[in-house]
This record gives sequence, C-alpha cells and structure tokens, in this order.
Amino acid sequence: MTKTVRRLLENRSGPLWTITPNQPARDAITLMSAKGIGALLVTEGEQLVGIITERDIVRKFSVLTADTTSVRDLMTERVLYVDPDQTVEDCMALMTERHVRHLPVLDGGRLVGIVSIRDVVADVIAEQSFMIEQLEHYITGGRPR
Repeated sequence: MTKTVRRLLENRSGPLWTITPNQPARDAITLMSAKGIGALLVTEGEQLVGIITERDIVRKFSVLTADTTSVRDLMTERVLYVDPDQTVEDCMALMTERHVRHLPVLDGGRLVGIVSIRDVVADVIAEQSFMIEQLEHYITGGRPR
C-alpha cells in the first residue's frame, strides 16, 4: 500500500515550528535547541519564504555572529517541498536525490506541515515490519510462534 504525505502528517504530533526571516539567528538557534528540532520553516505571514536548518547555521555561521545575523542571512531560500498527496516514496527519492533532510508540506500554497527524513524512515520501517508480520502469519497459517 502506498502511503501519502497527508497520511504521514496525520500520524505526527506536535506543533509546526516557524520563524520569520528578520529575526536574529540567535532566536533560531535557541528555538531549535529548546524544541530538539533540526529545522525551522521561515515564513512571512502565511507565506513560506525559506527554511533554516542546523546545517545552514553550521556551514554559514563561522564568519558571522548570532547577535547581528538575521535568519534571512542563513536560510535556504529555494525550498524544496511536497504536497500532502505525494507518496512517502516520493519524499524518500527527493530527499536522497537532493541531499535534504526536511521537506515542508504545502497544500495549495498553504503551509500545513513538515516531513523529516526520520519520519520517512520510520514509516518505511513500520510498513516493512507490518508486511513481514503478515507474511509470517500467512506462512504459518495464523499459528503463533
């Protein structure tokens, strides 16, 4: 069975963390650290304008300072994203091909969530475990081990 991003998002809990592009980088670092997350979606109002990840901070931060640097200076502006009806396999392929760990989810241009590589891998593992269990059940004729 092919699972869509919409179904993957339905099983996630927790808020969608965002930040504005003009906030200091320190705010992004503090929020990511406090929430234990590796990426923040950068929004202006309802509009997705970028994404800032731990990688962005580490790679670009060496010549900057957190107090005087804005999120805009560190964020990735050309954001790859998916829509809720795309498959988990689509996400895996895009993440692998483009070497990204986070994909915002836009539904008709409206930000509705974010999918991480952790979400995708966990879903693939759960699906494989379910299939193995079903095959074992079929092979043993429903008898417990």
